[in-house]
Amino acid sequence: MNLEIARKLISYPTITPQECGIYEYISTLLKGFSYERMDCEEVKNAFFYKDFSPHKKEGKIHLCFAGHIDVVPAGEDWESHPFEPTLKGEYLYGRGAQDMKGGISSFLDAIGKIQKEGVEGNLAISVLLTSDEEGVGINGTRYVLECLAKNNRLPHFALVAEPTCESVVGDMIKIGRRGSINGVLKIFGKQGHVAYPSKCINPIELLGSKLGEIAGKDLDNGDENFEPSKIVVTDIRGGMQVCNVTPSELTIMFNIRNSTLTTQENVKRHFENLLGHLEYDLKLTISSYPFLTSKENKLTLHLLDCIEEIVGIKPKVSCSGGTSDARYFAPYGIGVVEFGVCNDRIHAKNERVKLQDLDNLTKIFKKLIQSFCKESL
Repeated sequence: MNLEIARKLISYPTITPQECGIYEYISTLLKGFSYERMDCEEVKNAFFYKDFSPHKKEGKIHLCFAGHIDVVPAGEDWESHPFEPTLKGEYLYGRGAQDMKGGISSFLDAIGKIQKEGVEGNLAISVLLTSDEEGVGINGTRYVLECLAKNNRLPHFALVAEPTCESVVGDMIKIGRRGSINGVLKIFGKQGHVAYPSKCINPIELLGSKLGEIAGKDLDNGDENFEPSKIVVTDIRGGMQVCNVTPSELTIMFNIRNSTLTTQENVKRHFENLLGHLEYDLKLTISSYPFLTSKENKLTLHLLDCIEEIVGIKPKVSCSGGTSDARYFAPYGIGVVEFGVCNDRIHAKNERVKLQDLDNLTKIFKKLIQSFCKESL
């Protein structure tokens, strides 16, 4: 069943932010679930929900499975058509096979199997999907959670089925991600002739030895979950590309992948302490916030137990990688964890997913739902 679902999902060419009717197909798999569209501008979002608790009792656990149906463009030189899912040996090929239609097909299959067997527990299950995770990511998951928050419908726990594993399903889950801060620093001087340096204020000389406190500078020491938050300079420019004129200003661009130990305010203070006596301008833009779910969170503990029981692996608990939509759940106090198939070919040509990994992922998700059913009794 999972293979059938995965093949169908891959066949929809849902390049960001296109939806291509995929939600209507998914709605046929989620029997008895309410189906709401929460589109925002060109972004297509869907929220499915079903309360399994007997007599709709209070105090139920709300478990959400989340993901994105959009994919990046396929590019050229595939061995098979990227949107015509192809079986070759033990792999299914197609754009989105790993990122992240393989994960979506697995939790849809797990939910279907659970429904057939019967759900016993004070539990509600939802599915949150967006068509804009690979794009700007503003009008997707973030927007849906805002809508849910207004009506007091937020989940207690969320599993985002991003491809997290390295070699085999079960070897890694992610309980956090670093944030991302972009910076543009301008140091101002006074343009002039190089033969009269006393009449110039050269911003390059003003920077001088201070560059070491910017380029490659660690702003914290990191911890057991995160590497140090480092200033990574991506561009330096100034002047008019001539040898006899000093520039009037120098521009430095940088990015910081920050842990929960460093904030935008920390970055601002660092530059104030370093450059406070100079004329400069600093613009900082946060593109994502860091988050960390406790290793003792119920979702984390249940998931680790389920993985070990199904595949006999004790997963590595990581906060590595870039950003994902999991970052939007954390500010609401929702316990969020990422777990899915392997990620060795995400965004690459000939993207593929191992059939055994899909099968094991379905079994793990099914076991996870069952564990929350027992938790809620």
